[in-house]
Amino acid sequence: MAKGIKIATIGGGSSYTPELVEGFIKRYAELPVRELWLVDIEEGKEKLEIVGAMAKRMVKAAGVDCTVHLTLDRREALKDADFVTTQFRVGLLAAREKDERIPLSHGMMGQETNGAGGMFKAFRTIPVILDIVKDMKELCPNAWLIDFTNPAGMVTEAVLRYGNWDKVVGLCNIPVGATKQAAEKSGEAEEDLFFKFAGINHFHWHRVWSKSGKEITNDLIDKYFAPDAEKEALVANIQDAEFIYEQVKHLGMLPCPYHHYYYITKEMLEHQIEDFNQNGTRAEVVKRLEDSLFELYKDPNLDYKPEELSKRGGAHYSDAACEIINSIYNDKRSIMVVSTRNNGTIDDLPYDCAVEVSSIITSHGPEPLNWGKFPPAQRGYLQMMKSMEELTIEAAVTGDYATALQAFTQNPLVNAGREAQQILDEMLVAHEAHLPQFKEKIAEIKARG
Repeated sequence: MAKGIKIATIGGGSSYTPELVEGFIKRYAELPVRELWLVDIEEGKEKLEIVGAMAKRMVKAAGVDCTVHLTLDRREALKDADFVTTQFRVGLLAAREKDERIPLSHGMMGQETNGAGGMFKAFRTIPVILDIVKDMKELCPNAWLIDFTNPAGMVTEAVLRYGNWDKVVGLCNIPVGATKQAAEKSGEAEEDLFFKFAGINHFHWHRVWSKSGKEITNDLIDKYFAPDAEKEALVANIQDAEFIYEQVKHLGMLPCPYHHYYYITKEMLEHQIEDFNQNGTRAEVVKRLEDSLFELYKDPNLDYKPEELSKRGGAHYSDAACEIINSIYNDKRSIMVVSTRNNGTIDDLPYDCAVEVSSIITSHGPEPLNWGKFPPAQRGYLQMMKSMEELTIEAAVTGDYATALQAFTQNPLVNAGREAQQILDEMLVAHEAHLPQFKEKIAEIKARG
């Protein structure tokens, strides 16, 4: 019998966990996960128990030899783990609501991973992920860290640069959805298409070739974005405003859905404000959806992933994580889109930064497919966004206020100058409980009222 694998999942009480469990079950013949440790914090204990009980039912129904453990003790879960997956949200959905609501109140984009909200998610998350890495160095020094905690690209770079931990892979579900949609649009089987993605997390572009060797990128641009094309949204949490066809055609590459925020900012902001006025923040919408999911999960007869989970906005995340683990464990050399060290893959970005690129997933980790240089339209924007990420990561690690302000100034979705400073100060105070690195500055802001 093959040696069993131990996996620790930080944020095990997540609504995504059933998809993760399903992914391990369907791969069990080649990926023998014998121990799955679901870890959460005290505030997430109730959800952990609900989703943990469901995970146990799923494993039992599948008849696989896997023991599911539930714990609030992260160190216990990490000890001798082979793989560690992270899917947590520091401050829970209440923090996301602030990330969205505060910028919107200033007439700026309020979004979970973009603009001011995305930077604050990084400020809260990066110190925690580095703490996890510190524990991993002691308790499971040979383990791989598979991160799908957002902002995944910045988290990956923080682990590489400040955690000095090379065995990390960052994951996003957006490329997975994009490949499925391209297959549908082209009428070809997904496995018959070849994709090359390059950029950074939530800011990448991609090209597509058919089995015959013909590039079909421009054909797909027409099918998606031509004035007479049938429009459809790729992800649930991004409003469906239309790109400008001529501009995308000039790119010669397919944009990421998150490019909506950068290529048609005014329209997206108007959409967001209208949606906010009608439905509240996206966090509030997600909370209602999560509440209904956990009501489903409580059903003692439910022993499979419910269809409703696909509406959550992060479909395919967990299954992709399982496939990365499978490819590393079995040296399958699957081609997947991940955040990993650049190593010269994209000429236009620093050698040691994290990029999101198509990579061959080997037993020694991702081997990125070389991309080369971007044309000017992509290059300038990408370099600006990467410098914003570098500043954000540095501020998250050091708690340096000036660096945080510089990151805000560099972000095109934040109005620069005094307004950037005002929103930075307001969000620092709002998130005080989860920003110990900024403690002194927050006290100073509060003292001056």
